[in-house]
Amino acid sequence: MLCLYTVFGMELRMTSTFPSISISTDRLVLRPFDMADVPAYVEMMNDELVTAWTEAPHPYTQVDAERWVRRIAPAQRTGGDGIVFAVTEFLTQRLVGSVRLQNTDWRTLATEAAYITAPWARGEGYATESVLAVAQWLFRDQGFERIELRTAADNTASQQVAQKLGCISEGVLRNARIARTQTEDGGWTDIRTDLIVWGLLPEDLDGVAEQLADAGGYGTYSDWN
Repeated sequence: MLCLYTVFGMELRMTSTFPSISISTDRLVLRPFDMADVPAYVEMMNDELVTAWTEAPHPYTQVDAERWVRRIAPAQRTGGDGIVFAVTEFLTQRLVGSVRLQNTDWRTLATEAAYITAPWARGEGYATESVLAVAQWLFRDQGFERIELRTAADNTASQQVAQKLGCISEGVLRNARIARTQTEDGGWTDIRTDLIVWGLLPEDLDGVAEQLADAGGYGTYSDWN
């Protein structure tokens, strides 16, 4: 897809879709979703924290997952809005989460990143590692200038990922998101929450991979195809 912009009477043509690629790190492979991911994706999306902090349907069914894999995730890329990666362990190929780029502005070369980690995979640094890999690809290979993250005010785990990446907190959007909280009878009800806005620029990544490697034992990410 191409975007057309007119600046001072001149028509500018800009590519407006990401390539279909996979990205490899020392521990992870980020790739398009496929139908084999459906059972693990259903399990991940029905986790309590995912239900609380995302807008995904609940309960999340196999039909929802199949629609995601077949239609919604691919359309994210082909429609120009962003791209979706299934995040898997390199050794086991087990699904550990997802990274999604959305609300992409092709003129300013900016996009928004969102991420989910399966409950069994939390505490391993997988979210930070996968988002860092995507950020490096965006800045170095795609020429992007800005990545934005938005985290719910009480979602401290998501905020820690942003901080480890070197993101800068830029402000608060008050009452900007609908989250969910569990009721006494085990059901769920909607609540409003503030969003913390984080910005990440190419220069913010300087030294981040090395710091994470020293702290967590995994290194830099430069393999995408």
